[in-house]
Amino acid sequence: MEYSIIQVALVFIVTFVAAIDQFNFLESLYQPIVTGAVIGLILGDLNTGLLVGGTYQLMTIGNMPIGGAQPPNAVIGGIMAAILAIATGLEPNAAVGLAIPFALLGQLGVTLVFTLMSPLMSSADNMAHNADTKGIERLNYFAMALLG
Repeated sequence: MEYSIIQVALVFIVTFVAAIDQFNFLESLYQPIVTGAVIGLILGDLNTGLLVGGTYQLMTIGNMPIGGAQPPNAVIGGIMAAILAIATGLEPNAAVGLAIPFALLGQLGVTLVFTLMSPLMSSADNMAHNADTKGIERLNYFAMALLG
């Protein structure tokens, strides 16, 4: 099935916002049941998107970061599961299984971003000490862009 550049751009935007939402907005837009439905709407198969999103949601229901450990990334995994199911016609369970490597890559990406941002926290402390609100704001936007 062919997809338009608009659909690809919309999937990118949804992924970008959901990746940021997971750690910054706390609106729960990143949950697989939500992203599956949105991706299903964008790609023209809401039913499959909901089915895959719900299946992936059940799989990740207990995942949470504890200490420095990150679980497989629900954003990337859930979105890739929906895309795989809709684009290739896979059964939802098979699509969820095939999305796991993508979730693990997302986990690696989040860990890498957190590692890269760690040295910048002393800069944020200095900005706070100097009442540099614009600097703190820029640093937060930079971190959100990396997460996206």
